[in-house]
Amino acid sequence: MKKYLSNRKAIIVFCLPALILFCVFIFIPILQVFYYSFFDWDGVNKATFVGLKNYTRLLMKDPTFKIANANGFKFGIVITVYQLLLATVFAIAVSDKRIRFRKFFRTAYFIPVVLSVTVVCQLWGNVMNADNGLLNTLMARLGIDWKQNWLNDRNTAIYAVAFVNAWQWMGYQFALIVAGIKSIGEDFYEAAEIDGATSLKAHWHITLPLLKDTFNFCLLISVTGGIKAFSEIDIMTGGGPGTSTYTLTYIMYNNAFTRQKFGYGLTSASVLVLECLAIILVLNWLMKDREQPLFSRRKGVDLV
Repeated sequence: MKKYLSNRKAIIVFCLPALILFCVFIFIPILQVFYYSFFDWDGVNKATFVGLKNYTRLLMKDPTFKIANANGFKFGIVITVYQLLLATVFAIAVSDKRIRFRKFFRTAYFIPVVLSVTVVCQLWGNVMNADNGLLNTLMARLGIDWKQNWLNDRNTAIYAVAFVNAWQWMGYQFALIVAGIKSIGEDFYEAAEIDGATSLKAHWHITLPLLKDTFNFCLLISVTGGIKAFSEIDIMTGGGPGTSTYTLTYIMYNNAFTRQKFGYGLTSASVLVLECLAIILVLNWLMKDREQPLFSRRKGVDLV
């Protein structure tokens, strides 16, 4: 292995195909997005250079920009809290050998991930229907006067759609965390058990700290997923009511493919790329490794 790792030509040969694919399908298209964001272009005819006009309009004059950023933040918070919290609890639970039917629960939690987004949105759209949806009908049967117009209310629509996204993709986070727990050696838990630690304290002082890198990756997926949310919004609300569920991705789609303003649509796409990049850098900085002992009596951490 050392022989191949020290061979620069071998490294280049093996890395070159992946690098070419990355440049052709990701890096070059991103550069094209930034390039055409400085043009007034309908996607067909000759593009006209307008400089920063598109950016000025989006950042200063377009009222949907603030709405889209606020919605991206709300969306990200909902799916991050829901997915990370439940996925962690479920993953720790099914990793315990004392739990019965563990394989069944692992499959059940992951089933929504393999479903089509359209199917999931239609399912929850019927459940949240204001007139005869399951939620409102259940409340009425229980004698609770709490009828909600989930998807047609400006105050609840974005949270309802975010919940649907969080419900479907929680299983993906769950699978990542289960894999992370499996990579933790049993020696840590045996040492904690010898010290008299309870199962809860062992997970608090061993499992959670050693899942830091996994949590970092899951957090990046959740937060950036909230900012670039599109599919559920397009299917369930169409950006409405009004513009209350717009995101930057939806602004891009609406302008580029509905209004044929590709230049302006790509401007929002450029801002989206920059926001995602900034979030990734900030989260990586906040979650960077700070070498400290996992648990140590000298540091005052008592597992008992």
